[in-house]
Amino acid sequence: MNPQSDFVQCISPSGLHRMVYRQWGDPANPRVLVCVHGLTRSARDLDTLAQHLCDDYRVICPDVVGRGDSDWLRDPQYYTVPQYVSDMVTLLARLQAETVHWFGTSMGGLIGMGLASLPESPISKLVLNDVGPVLNGGALKRIADFVGTQMTFDSFVQAEQMVRTVSASFGPHSDAEWRQLTESVVRQKNGQWTFHYDPAIGLNARAQAASTPDTLEFWWGYDPITCPVLAVRGELSDLLSRDTHRQMGLRGPKAQLVEIPGVGHAPTFMHDDQIRLVRDFLLA
Repeated sequence: MNPQSDFVQCISPSGLHRMVYRQWGDPANPRVLVCVHGLTRSARDLDTLAQHLCDDYRVICPDVVGRGDSDWLRDPQYYTVPQYVSDMVTLLARLQAETVHWFGTSMGGLIGMGLASLPESPISKLVLNDVGPVLNGGALKRIADFVGTQMTFDSFVQAEQMVRTVSASFGPHSDAEWRQLTESVVRQKNGQWTFHYDPAIGLNARAQAASTPDTLEFWWGYDPITCPVLAVRGELSDLLSRDTHRQMGLRGPKAQLVEIPGVGHAPTFMHDDQIRLVRDFLLA
């Protein structure tokens, strides 16, 4: 099954922008699952997960503004979680979805937490993939040092090698899977390959990393959540510590905890055992 592509018009203080999303499954299915990618990734990261769940859900995978096929913001200072949450509320209104299940990797999980913590939130089940209310400052700096760096490659092979290098923490993948992960984030233009996101998304990331020497904590965005939560951690993650992961199971929504061995930040949920974790939790 191939997804349908559509867009919704959103607004920031700097003007209007389009957010593109991919839709899998029956568009009349009232059961909706929103899957949101990480900081520099795109909706295509979630293709495999969506394919496995679209018999049960209408699966919606947006390109967060500034990434993939969505517009770039006129003013990069609004590349922030509150803006992304606002865009998602607009998307849910377009979908006429009163309640949804949510899967979010890294940044996508932060957006899900932001929305789930609000009174009368539409999120009724939440999967947080290697992200939580305490983020390691060293990992934030590592990510910020890469984000926004303008790179061009003479061939797709060169681009794939870079993706394999910077994304080694995703864990073991087949050659076909690395090709898919590369196709998700690069585009060809004028005979060269580049990462397909606005380099300006790195401005806020670097500012945040510079002001976070040790850890960034925001339990106030986790403790109010009342829906069931599955908190997934990569065993080797440098962003989400084991201690924070443990605390997520003890406070707030008291998340169900799972740790995936041999993977850092962040599991890709392209493999059957990882997909099964999500399916079992969401459909329980």
